[in-house]
Amino acid sequence: MEELIKVQHDNDRITVLARDLHGFLEIESNFTTWFRRMCEYGFEEAKDFVPFLEESTGGRPATDYQITIEMAKEIAMIQRNEKGKLARQYFIQIEDDWNSPQKVMARALQMSQRELQTLRTENEEMKPLALFASAVKTSDDSILIGQLAKLIKQNGRDMGQNRLFAWMREEGYLCSKGENYNMPKQKSMDLGLMEIKERTVNNPDGSVRITKTTKITGKGQIYFVNKLCGEFNT
Repeated sequence: MEELIKVQHDNDRITVLARDLHGFLEIESNFTTWFRRMCEYGFEEAKDFVPFLEESTGGRPATDYQITIEMAKEIAMIQRNEKGKLARQYFIQIEDDWNSPQKVMARALQMSQRELQTLRTENEEMKPLALFASAVKTSDDSILIGQLAKLIKQNGRDMGQNRLFAWMREEGYLCSKGENYNMPKQKSMDLGLMEIKERTVNNPDGSVRITKTTKITGKGQIYFVNKLCGEFNT
């Protein structure tokens, strides 16, 4: 089929440039006046046409419009001349070809391939944190908050140990005052995010003291990395 007017396939719809149509129809009035008059037939911006500025070749850039093929057909019919009739028949042929079973199947296949590629990309982005989560789930080791800060940095957010402590106090995961300062609050323990490791220390004078250290469980590591970095870095 001979190309009378260039058509474009954008976002799964067929469009035509209004200036190309204006030129083919050999309209005597200037483009701006003609297009404004065509719009009086009830065509709506964003639904039937989209304005844009052409690339400038040195002067002031001109406005053109991407119009749907449905709008182009109606405009061609409105002209009531041989050029209009020829353009309308041409657009009908373009539509028939576009809606043929072969073309519909080809577009569906392309869409499926794009969606599959998107899923593959998302899976690749998810792998690092997914592997981390899998490793942590099978580990019984709890870590210090300073070590958690390093894990969080590795997953895209650098906040440091002191800021992490402050954030946990502000968010209610750690006690913020008193003798239990920086110790896990009850909710952190109930959720299994933190634990307290006690250690007995023998002093030189023979006395014994017990030290307490806040540690992040495997479950807590996954929880805080996801919460602070965004689940799977999204």
